Amino acid sequence: MFWTVTQVALGGAIGAACRYLAGLGVLRLIGATSFPVAILGINVFGSFLMGFSVVVMEQRSLMQGSPFVITGLLGGFTTFSTFSLETMALIERGVFVQAGLYVGLSVGLSVAGLILGMMIARGVLS
Repeated sequence: MFWTVTQVALGGAIGAACRYLAGLGVLRLIGATSFPVAILGINVFGSFLMGFSVVVMEQRSLMQGSPFVITGLLGGFTTFSTFSLETMALIERGVFVQAGLYVGLSVGLSVAGLILGMMIARGVLS
């Protein structure tokens, strides 16, 4: 149990650091925007990685790495707490259409990213 918790903690720290750096990278690349594009992109990409990783780990019998990769690394990289905060910020600014668009795109594209990751992994491994 201690080793599993250590894997989750280590993966989470790395994932959170990657999310922070990715956010800075997007900010440098496109500049500040009123739309939370960095977190949207991180959640979609992270969902793709989660779908891909789950399929690879299941088919290669590597699920023992799930606490580090799935729960820790990708759980720390993607974030619905920040998603919720960004949504509320849009609502508080009164840009309800942007808030709705952000929620719809975040959920829809993240699920699509997960499906795409699984499909690609299955294609690569078959």
